[in-house]
Amino acid sequence: MRRPSTAHLGEFALGSAGVDPRIAVLIPCHNEEAAIGRVLEGFKRELPDADLYVYDNLSTDKTVAIALAAGAYVGRERLKGKGNVVRRMFSDIDADAYVLVDGDDTYDPASAQKMLDMLFAEGLDMVTGTRVTEIATAYRKGHRMGNRVLTGIVASIFGNRITDMLSGYRVFSRRFVKSFPALSSGFETETELTIHALELKMPLGEVDTFYRDRGEGSTSKLSTYKDGVRILVTILTLVKEERPLQFFSLIALLLFLLGIGLGFPLLIEYRHTHLVPRLPTAVLSTAIVLISFLSFVCGLVLDSVSRARKETKRIAYLSVGGSWR
Repeated sequence: MRRPSTAHLGEFALGSAGVDPRIAVLIPCHNEEAAIGRVLEGFKRELPDADLYVYDNLSTDKTVAIALAAGAYVGRERLKGKGNVVRRMFSDIDADAYVLVDGDDTYDPASAQKMLDMLFAEGLDMVTGTRVTEIATAYRKGHRMGNRVLTGIVASIFGNRITDMLSGYRVFSRRFVKSFPALSSGFETETELTIHALELKMPLGEVDTFYRDRGEGSTSKLSTYKDGVRILVTILTLVKEERPLQFFSLIALLLFLLGIGLGFPLLIEYRHTHLVPRLPTAVLSTAIVLISFLSFVCGLVLDSVSRARKETKRIAYLSVGGSWR
């Protein structure tokens, strides 16, 4: 790998003069025998001094054998799901910078050096490979639009600092990797990575990278609708946990409007007749309004809890030494 200049490495240059940063390429795999050889060949060519790690996730084909033959370090994760593999890799592997890439040979290895250069030069914590392609079949039907919608939702809530939330090609600092909680189990891990970075206001960057279609014999493991719903649920869950006041205030507002909508005609009728002809509706309306106030109070309480959690995560993030910083 081309060594970044000492002017770009900050404290790394001061504390480790003459020593190249340790780069780990992390490749989660499940049944990628048709593509993993090309992926490893590409990264060995572009980052010759990096350590290549292939973590197999219950493959039933020759993925492991091909990876071993190519000289990669091979690990295994028996809990099914990409999120579980990412958690294991982040826990097991020690390096100064990490390149995370899918094992399906859809991402361009040549972009890795540009992403690493940006990470080191600007002192960033995450650089995302933003997918650029003119190949119609590179995205399955609905994936491009789904990515735009989900990215837009996250940007509108947590900050508009990333344009391709679901990209599987990223470079991380050691500080990011060792402070990332990694709670997701499946393909929603990209969403968790993005929101974690945005919520802690980490320095981020993006590099355009060519994105191509899968090669012959390689099939996508992503379910358009099932995983799309899981990603949306993950976004809602993280909004509830990271922004509880906004989340519960919205619920409170909707409940309040519903309660008033049910009760207002009864108030009008009571004003004219001094009678409450639909007592069950009146009771229901009152209960809904009370629940709306309770929801708002829950948001206030949980907002204080969320702030304390955010401070704890920030302290954990700052406590990790970045040897290259």
